[in-house]
Amino acid sequence: MIRLHRLALPPELAEQLRGRTKRLREKQAGGSAARADWKSAKNIRVQLTIRLTEMATGIRRCMYCGDGLGTDIDHFEPLTEAPLRAFDWPNHLLACSHCNSHQKRELFPRDEDGAPLLVDPSAEDPYEHLELVLSTGVYEALTQRGDATIEVFGLNRADLVRGRASAFVRTVSMLRDRSRLLHARDGEEAAEIVASLRDQPFADVLYAMLRYRTLPGAHLVLRGREVVDALEDPALHFWPLASEFEPSR
Repeated sequence: MIRLHRLALPPELAEQLRGRTKRLREKQAGGSAARADWKSAKNIRVQLTIRLTEMATGIRRCMYCGDGLGTDIDHFEPLTEAPLRAFDWPNHLLACSHCNSHQKRELFPRDEDGAPLLVDPSAEDPYEHLELVLSTGVYEALTQRGDATIEVFGLNRADLVRGRASAFVRTVSMLRDRSRLLHARDGEEAAEIVASLRDQPFADVLYAMLRYRTLPGAHLVLRGREVVDALEDPALHFWPLASEFEPSR
């Protein structure tokens, strides 16, 4: 899971969302009514999908698992819990059908004080609650919220774990190849590798590598000083502030 930065909406679209929310509030809509209004707002959904796609990593990747294509707009806080947030832009995330319909569904766990337990990658840094073990592809929880997030989104389901582990091997190899190409002054092919790294699924692997590169012993975790040095290249820092984040531990 990667920290995402929510984009501002065009004024006209933002005004449409406010109008829809006002109407829901006026009729004291519950979950069913809010869902019906949401389904009827096709043009709004299309415009929101465009903005969410611009926020997503890679080629329109799910903002939860980072693997599948983001085909659905998920209401982070479900309409059953917060019907008035149906048209609330901060409540919209792009999800694959598996994460949206098979994993999260209407689940929204809270702690004993009623505070949400799921990590919203567009509102906070997931690495305060999660840590990716690159060699195995497994996410480990650092907090109660991290544990709930792994469970609800199924972040450690077998296909994702295997995919991340493979992505780590692939990314290490691509970074080494790019370093050699740059040394040989083959900038064109080196640029192709950068584009491939940006577009591939499991961007959270490269994201974690960027974060871990400053840790003591990083060359052991990242399989060589050549890889650590390659990660210093600003051309690989696709995500805002990715090179400035401090690891949780």
